[in-house]
Amino acid sequence: MSDIAVVYWSGTGNTEAMANLVAEGVKSAGKSVDVISADNFSAGDIGNYAAVAFGCPSMGDEILEEEVFEPMFSSVEGSLSGKKIALFGSYGWGDGQWMRDWVDRCNAAGANIVGDVIANEYPGDAESNDCKSLGSKLAA
Repeated sequence: MSDIAVVYWSGTGNTEAMANLVAEGVKSAGKSVDVISADNFSAGDIGNYAAVAFGCPSMGDEILEEEVFEPMFSSVEGSLSGKKIALFGSYGWGDGQWMRDWVDRCNAAGANIVGDVIANEYPGDAESNDCKSLGSKLAA
C-alpha cells in the first residue's frame, strides 16, 4: 500500500495526464503513490491512504462526470473530514465553476484541501508544473 492515492476519471486523456503529473510530484517529495482509475476506488479504500488527490474534468454544465466519478466521489465524501486532499481536472469550456463548486463541497465535508489545479484541455507547461507542485504539497 502506498502513502498517497491519485484517483481520477478521464474521457480524453487530459485529466489522466494531470494525474500522472500529480503522481510525479508525490514521488519527487519522497512518498509512494498509487494512481487509480475512479472505477477502481471506493469508500472502503480511502482509509488506506494518508492523503488523496482526486481528478475529474468538467462535464456538461460544469459538473463532475456523472456515470463513474460522481458515484465514487459521493461514496467517499462522508470520509473526507480531516483528510488531506487535492483536486485537479481539465475543462474545455466555462470558467472553472465546477472546480469552485467541488472545493466548496469538500470544505463542507471537512476535508483539508491543500490546493487545486485546472487546465484548459491538455495541461501545458504551467499546468504541468502546477500539477507536480500539487503532488509535492499533498506529500508534505
